[in-house]
Amino acid sequence: MLSFYGFTLEGLRSQLIQAGLPPVGAARLFNWHYKQKKTHPCDTDLAQATMAFVREHISFELPQIEQVQESEDRTVKFLFRLLDGKKIETVLIPSVKKYGICLSSQVGCAMKCSFCHTGLQGLERHLETSEIVGQYLAAQRWLNEHRPSDNRIATIVFMGQGEPLHNFDAVKGAIEIFLSQYGLSLAADKITISTAGFLPGLKRWKEEMPDVNIALSLHSTITEKRNKLIPINAKYPFEEIISLVDELPKKSKAVVIYEYLVTKDFNDSEADARHLGETLRGKRAFVNLIPFNPFPEAHYERPERSVVDQIKVILEEYGVPSLVRYTKGHDILAACGQLNSKT
Repeated sequence: MLSFYGFTLEGLRSQLIQAGLPPVGAARLFNWHYKQKKTHPCDTDLAQATMAFVREHISFELPQIEQVQESEDRTVKFLFRLLDGKKIETVLIPSVKKYGICLSSQVGCAMKCSFCHTGLQGLERHLETSEIVGQYLAAQRWLNEHRPSDNRIATIVFMGQGEPLHNFDAVKGAIEIFLSQYGLSLAADKITISTAGFLPGLKRWKEEMPDVNIALSLHSTITEKRNKLIPINAKYPFEEIISLVDELPKKSKAVVIYEYLVTKDFNDSEADARHLGETLRGKRAFVNLIPFNPFPEAHYERPERSVVDQIKVILEEYGVPSLVRYTKGHDILAACGQLNSKT
């Protein structure tokens, strides 16, 4: 059977037309299952033939929750089992009266970033659009059941397992569903895709990707250091990547988010900070400073907070705004760089 959650609105219309059915049923099904959040089959305003087709050919199964871990700070990490038995992790990140959800785009990852627990897992396969959308819906249903008075998911970040632009088509399809006025109706500025600098996907972005936020995992502007942190830098140098991503935000006030993972005695010196500031000076840039989050087998250490604060001060000298991102969920290995679903 075909997963309902793998269809964009246009894709579902085409599927119905091919079956000789009225295409208007697509919008009604989207409204029923996304807007109204119904879990049982649509039983109103839908042609009998369409209902029969859906019963016979369309599945509404979501990834199965195998394990839930709740942090002291109310972060929630899900271990999902997919239909083929593969597993992925997804995280709900709490803020004031709402959550952000950190979605995975692959089972594992091929980028081999040395600071990332997922990088040790290797790539097992890409996720389907339905499996990406399914993470969101399954997490929302869990919130509705377990935290009904505190159940709003306000933002989506593709910062879980995998390189999103390595799985471009499935990620794009999921975003189209999230944005659809008949679907989840999220605003484009509430969705962020993080990339290690996968050039083939970046080259497609401008013409094909909806106008969502982009975050570049930079972590160093010194070639030798970035090569060690992000091995694909040797193939796709950050100088070329930065010049490309700087052109991607379509809105005049939009910025590129640069993620800078600060590791003790590796990329946390004054020279590192000034090199970063010089590189980003004058660009539409915002830097997230992320103190390294330890994980089993990690070769890096977490820096002192005062060191991270000093990097922020130096960036201000160059006119580059930044924020130190507070760690959430580290006690359940749910923080940035800590996800790994290999069993």
